[in-house]
Amino acid sequence: MRPNVLIILVDDMGYSDIGCFGGEIGTPNIDRLAAHGARLTNFYNTARCSPSRASLLTGLHPHQTGVAELVNNDGPGGYPGSLNDRCATLAETFRAAGYHTHMTGKWHLANEREQPSDTWPTRRGFERFWGTISGAGSYFQTTTLHDGETPVPLSALGPDFYYTDEIGAHAAAAIREAERPFFGYVAFTAPHWPLHAKEADLAETRGAFDEGWDVLRTRRRQRQLDAGICAEDATLDRRDPAVPAWDDEPEQKWQLERMEAYAAQVRAMDRAVGTILDALDETGQRENTIVVFLSDNGGCAEELRSDPEGAEQFRRHHLIIPPSAPDGTPMKIGNTPEIRPGTADTYTSYGRAWANLSNTPFRMYKRWVHEGGIATPLIVSWPAGGVSETVLDAPNQLTDIAPTLLEATGVPALTEREGIELTPPSGRSMLGLLRGGPADEHDLFWEHIGNAAVRSGRWKLVREYEGPWELYDLTTDRSESHDLSTEKPDLVKDLSERWQTWADTVGVIPYGDVLAARAAMPTQPA
Repeated sequence: MRPNVLIILVDDMGYSDIGCFGGEIGTPNIDRLAAHGARLTNFYNTARCSPSRASLLTGLHPHQTGVAELVNNDGPGGYPGSLNDRCATLAETFRAAGYHTHMTGKWHLANEREQPSDTWPTRRGFERFWGTISGAGSYFQTTTLHDGETPVPLSALGPDFYYTDEIGAHAAAAIREAERPFFGYVAFTAPHWPLHAKEADLAETRGAFDEGWDVLRTRRRQRQLDAGICAEDATLDRRDPAVPAWDDEPEQKWQLERMEAYAAQVRAMDRAVGTILDALDETGQRENTIVVFLSDNGGCAEELRSDPEGAEQFRRHHLIIPPSAPDGTPMKIGNTPEIRPGTADTYTSYGRAWANLSNTPFRMYKRWVHEGGIATPLIVSWPAGGVSETVLDAPNQLTDIAPTLLEATGVPALTEREGIELTPPSGRSMLGLLRGGPADEHDLFWEHIGNAAVRSGRWKLVREYEGPWELYDLTTDRSESHDLSTEKPDLVKDLSERWQTWADTVGVIPYGDVLAARAAMPTQPA
């Protein structure tokens, strides 16, 4: 029997938040998935929502798909912002091979969010879709929600609606109702801001973080060491210089409420994962289902604001904020101690200090291609397929998932669509590694909004936009604390040339050109 495939993607969750990667939040369902599968500790996404989704679903670098920056950030000099016609999604590929295909959750790969277009999930291979087209939004009043291509109005959501729970329920239903082998894609918005949590979940996280981010980062790192997570290759980096010591934080109560709400979102997501795994167990399909779990980027340090800059931040996410909560309470927007996070009448985020905790033991955050922005926990479980129940340290990235799944299932990659030649997946299969074999060593590459990196074996060359190249030996310094670029100029030259060759091959647009083109655009009316 051909195996089922189920990809579970979470949004803006840091490297160490789940229990099996060192976190204290409490994620028993994800942890039981890891107990029957492999944990990959050197796996990478592409630093941000839309590009990671594009790469995950196509096996290509995001620049090859048309979605290299962020949906709705396109414009003259930039990328289209929607999936192009030269890439095939895994849903299209598996559907062509006779699989049932379904998706629940966040799409975020189409500029058009109201009217169906050729870049909607229903037109890129998914027979069944229930979820949102846009990138973020209220968990209680979810907008751009569709059942297939039919909008789901807010009036139909009901008083107990909570988006994370519904994603789990709809995914479980799709599994139970599939009459043939399936390819399923579950894309949670949790724990992406806004911090919205059910009161029962908040009650479970109260007091869990009272010792503050400094003590908790040290504790997380010790749990990682005990579990063999980055045991040899990373010390705990220094606290972000922009973050005060916990003892010096003047708003401790408010800060704790922020992290408690974030953790409640993670707990809800884990509960929904449990709902999905239960459906596999109840239908007798767990053993022969390849389950992949990961996050689309590292912890998010974004602060939400109520000023014009905040309005632009929401526009970039295709986000329309309702004026009030379902009970009519006026909406409160922004990260200030006067706004208590978690409830439906607020839009807040957990901020830089807690993101620093989420990314233990790394530095930097979502949008950057230092380890804190691109390192993700990856769990692959396939009991009937010989996947090792172990911790694996070999470096791989999103482009390697599609080749792995295609080899595991025997499904061939699509080569053309309606006469258009498709770009073949560019990664390497990890199936041999997952079954206990040697790693297929290959260089890994990144570029996002001018931030750039290449990893070749132990070495990583990385830079922030307009900054100099930095060089790190990740076998001893995965926390990227000791820049060796001045000591090894020949290696910097070699790796930077490899990066440029790759960038030219996949169509990276120099970010300075993108910004110059945007600056030349006529000012839009407010």
